[in-house]
Amino acid sequence: MKYILILVIAVLLDFFLGDPQRWPHPIRYIGWMIKKYEGMIRKQKIVDLKVGGFLLIFLSLVTVFIVIALILFVTNFIHPIIKDIVLVYLTYTALAAKCLAVETKKVYKALEKENVHLGRKMLSYLVGRDTTQLTKEETVRGAVETVAENTVDGVLAPIFYFVIGIFLGMPLQMIFIYKTINTLDSMVGYIHEKYRDIGFASAKIDDIANFVPARIGSLCMLLGGLVLGFDIKTGFKILIRDRKNHKSPNCGYPEAAVAGLLRIQLGGTNTYFGETIYKPTIGDPIEDLKPQKILETIRVMYASEIIMVLVAAMVFLV
Repeated sequence: MKYILILVIAVLLDFFLGDPQRWPHPIRYIGWMIKKYEGMIRKQKIVDLKVGGFLLIFLSLVTVFIVIALILFVTNFIHPIIKDIVLVYLTYTALAAKCLAVETKKVYKALEKENVHLGRKMLSYLVGRDTTQLTKEETVRGAVETVAENTVDGVLAPIFYFVIGIFLGMPLQMIFIYKTINTLDSMVGYIHEKYRDIGFASAKIDDIANFVPARIGSLCMLLGGLVLGFDIKTGFKILIRDRKNHKSPNCGYPEAAVAGLLRIQLGGTNTYFGETIYKPTIGDPIEDLKPQKILETIRVMYASEIIMVLVAAMVFLV
């Protein structure tokens, strides 16, 4: 139960504090490490970039695992309470619910004031697509999709791997192995030419890492929607019907859950780095894509996080 208490404290810290800019954040250091390893692999002439992509994963994961193990060993040697404090802090930094809510609310506030240009700009900081020509409704759609997808990546999947890590006796290592995979995908797992080879392995391993969390997480989102009074019947119908209407094997699940719960339509054509990518639609346009839908998606995110933590606690209480 100690680790569940640590998880609960971490979730509360994330809810109240978010991601203060001046605080040391391990994900920034992981990103710096990945960039250094990427540069080394691009400079070497021994293996091609596709094989180098697998080497990038190996080096990154091994480095993070060793560093986390050393931190825990040293802090435990100093005092077990110090180790627990570090466990709480590092677990808290692996959660991104508050940060996601704060950043997407900036899109909401701009659109509520009918400042579509600013809304597009705020959205551009969160997505890889071209936002310069988006309508107000398309900007809302982009923000809702961002919250839905990252509810899994930034909130539920880290909790899932922390819980798996409890069973394996290394919750912090597992949560940061996942975060490293997720960071690799966000940094090099793109489909355009520069990263097509070196990012291939990172994109694939991220798909594998999110396979189970996306499916469990989408069910938690439906339950969260039920608690909040959203349309659970339509949510379940759209999840079953449209969960595969996405190029990603995982992103369609949380997007379908949200689309159904909020009775809106997501998906469609987007432009990424000058390349137009067609995506099938998810959900039915029963209700309009109003800015309020962004706030409703954030509520679903928080509700699903609470449900995931409660399920984790019940697992260890039984």
